[in-house]
Amino acid sequence: MMNLIASTAFGIESCAAYELRRLNAGNLQTRNGRIDFTGDFETVAKANLWLRCVDRVYINMGEFRALSFEDLFQGTKQIPWEEFLPVDACFPVTGKSVKSQLHSVPDCQAIVKKAIVERLKSVYHKDWFEENGPRFKIEVSLLNDTALLTLDTSGAGLHKRGYREIASKAPIKETLACALIDLSRWKPDRALLDPFCGSGTIAIEAAMMCKKIAPGLNRSFDFESWPCCDAGIMPRVREEAQAAVKSDEEAGLRIYASDIDYFVIKQAMENARLAGVDGCIHFQKLDYASASSRYQQGFVITNPPYGERLEDESRACALYKGMGEHFKTLTDWSYFVITSNKSFEKFFGRKADRRRKLYNGRLECCYYQYFKRPGENSENND
Repeated sequence: MMNLIASTAFGIESCAAYELRRLNAGNLQTRNGRIDFTGDFETVAKANLWLRCVDRVYINMGEFRALSFEDLFQGTKQIPWEEFLPVDACFPVTGKSVKSQLHSVPDCQAIVKKAIVERLKSVYHKDWFEENGPRFKIEVSLLNDTALLTLDTSGAGLHKRGYREIASKAPIKETLACALIDLSRWKPDRALLDPFCGSGTIAIEAAMMCKKIAPGLNRSFDFESWPCCDAGIMPRVREEAQAAVKSDEEAGLRIYASDIDYFVIKQAMENARLAGVDGCIHFQKLDYASASSRYQQGFVITNPPYGERLEDESRACALYKGMGEHFKTLTDWSYFVITSNKSFEKFFGRKADRRRKLYNGRLECCYYQYFKRPGENSENND
């Protein structure tokens, strides 16, 4: 068994932990920005293939106190890197340091690289390593003088599903879109509307969830080329995932996505096609104020413009006011809006029933959650 880490954006750790429990991952422990768990390479394969809210999956190679470069060197050298790295391994080292005495990241990277080379020299009895084999991305992370050394099993970030070749001007990450859907408690038997769909990410991720399309089904991962991993694991896990995919008819979805920009809608439709869910989503070029539904109940989940630039702020505030007025016409619906604008509630005209601090990239946002008002028709409402 290996000690593993699933990294995630701050605020959505609970979503990632829930996904890992569904994969039967062992010994889960939630921390800020990460979930620690245990498993073998089959667990690694399933985690990379199925986790929707996670950025990357790492192998925890070791944690130790490092108050000096000597501490860092000796602690790194004690780790049995040869259990993973073959003689021709390509092992770039990245790093970060927060609130630690060893604050020079380039120096820390160089020390870790040197320590690993010294370890491998003693094992492989070589003085020079070509590094022309499979890639093993190593990260040294220092936090409060504790060094954490990890191997990145994913390679490219897990938000890169392979369907969004061209993104809109202000796209939301696929991993965050999934978290917004999870936190809303939307269910496939309810209508879902995104009136500011942009690249279509929220609608596409919702459809992929319901069709049981594994988010990593159409991409590769670094660990697949590692000699220490049984070559038969990933093909088997992929075959199982492919067999689990539902047809459009089985999914039976009512997902609607609209945007005022015709070219953005065309792009979103192409993204949906690449994701295999174009038959599940109704796209339309439409101003948000014209968005409506024949369904009495449903969910609005959306990522409207934030107005981060001064010249756009007044426009964004007018937009939020208009949203508040228009959403009232969807009388039996719940609304979920993410924005970095701290005045959103004031202009929307209603205090949120629940708020959650989230990060869209490095931008601090709030997820405003408005549930169906008490006293309204609650038939079939979960």
